[in-house]
Amino acid sequence: MPALKSEALYPHLQTLRRAFHRIPELAFEEVRTAEMIIAELERLGIPHEYAGKGSGVIGRIGHDRHAPTVALRADMDALPGTETTQLPFASEHAGCMHACGHDAHMTMVLGAAALLHDSPPPGNVLLVFQPAEERGGGSRVILKSGVLNGVRAIFGGHVTHHYAVGEIMIAPGVITAQSDRFLIKVHGRGGHGARPHEATDAVVVTGLLITAIQTLVSREINPVYPSVVTIGRVEAGSAANVIAEEAILEGTIRSTLPEVRAHLHSGLQRMCKAFGEVHNAKIELRISEGYPPVVNSPRETELARRAVLATLGESGIAAMDYPSMGSEDFSFYLQQLPGCYVRFGARIRENEYIPLHSPAFDIDENVLKIGAAFFNQVAREALTEYRR
Repeated sequence: MPALKSEALYPHLQTLRRAFHRIPELAFEEVRTAEMIIAELERLGIPHEYAGKGSGVIGRIGHDRHAPTVALRADMDALPGTETTQLPFASEHAGCMHACGHDAHMTMVLGAAALLHDSPPPGNVLLVFQPAEERGGGSRVILKSGVLNGVRAIFGGHVTHHYAVGEIMIAPGVITAQSDRFLIKVHGRGGHGARPHEATDAVVVTGLLITAIQTLVSREINPVYPSVVTIGRVEAGSAANVIAEEAILEGTIRSTLPEVRAHLHSGLQRMCKAFGEVHNAKIELRISEGYPPVVNSPRETELARRAVLATLGESGIAAMDYPSMGSEDFSFYLQQLPGCYVRFGARIRENEYIPLHSPAFDIDENVLKIGAAFFNQVAREALTEYRR
C-alpha cells in the first residue's frame, strides 16, 4: 500500500472515532454527535452551519463563487441494540450502538477535511454530516434545506466486512436495492381454543400466508434478478387457550428492477386477497415506499476510481459482483445530482465476517486513514475535472 497523506492523522482519527462510538444517538437525536463534529470543525478553522436537533452539520471549505463545488457525505446516526464487543470505548448509551460504522464515516470525512483545509483544492468542498440515514431518510432533510444547490457532485461510502482493509469497492450503475416495507393485518374471529369450529383462527391463516409468501421470489421471479421478501415481525394471540382474532405481520421487499418490484407488490396483494377469501378472514395489506436504489453515475464513478488508484494503487480497487440487497438513503442525493457511493473494506481478521447491524460489529481502524485519504483525493480529482 502506498504511503497515505492521512498517515500522520491516524492517532487523532482513532481518538475521534472512539469518541463518536461511545455516544451513539438514534435518528434525528444526534445532538452530542453534532456538537463533537462542530468542535472538530472549529479546531480546524472550517466554517460550519447547524440548525439544531434533527438537522445536519454542514462544513465549507473554499468560498469561490466561480469555482465548482463538490460534497462529501457522512451519516451521523446509530442503531438500537446492545453492544457486545466489550471494547474499552463501547457504547455508553444503553440500548444504542454504532453497529453500522457511521462513527467511522464521520471520522473519515473529518480527516479529509483536515487535509483539504491544509492544502486547499481547486474549488469548494461541502462537508455534509447527515442525520437519520437508518430510518427517516435524513438525506431528504439535507436536500430540502437547499445547501446542495449548485453542487456538481456528491461522494459517500460505507465500511463493510465484505472486503479487506486496503480495498475500496467501486462500480457504476445500481449499487443497492430498492427497499419497501409492508404491513399485513389478518382479521379473523376470536374464540375458545377448545372450540375452533366457532372461530376463524388468525394464527393459522397467518402461518399459511407466511409460507405462501416465500414462493413469491422462489417460484415467481427469474433467479437472475436479485430480490428478497422477508417477514421480520409477527404478532398474534393473548393466551394459550384463546383463538386469536387478529395477527400482524411486518416485512421488507428488496428489488433492483422496477418490473420485479411491481410483480412482488401485486403478488402480495393477490395472496392477501385470496387467503382472505379461502379462509373466511379479512386481510389488509399496506405497502410503504422505502429508499430507492443507489445508482452511481459513470463520470463520477471514474473519478472515484482515479482517486483509489492515486491513493492505494491498482490493488486497492475491488469489483462488485452483484448489487447489495441492502438500502441506503444516499440514493435520494443521486436522484438530484451525479455522484458515487463506494464501500471501504474494514474486516478485522482474514475470513472473519461480522455483518453490519450485528451487536458484535467492529472495524479495523486502519480503514479510517484510507477513507480520509480517499475522500480528500476524490474531491481533488472531481474539482480538477470540473474546472477543465
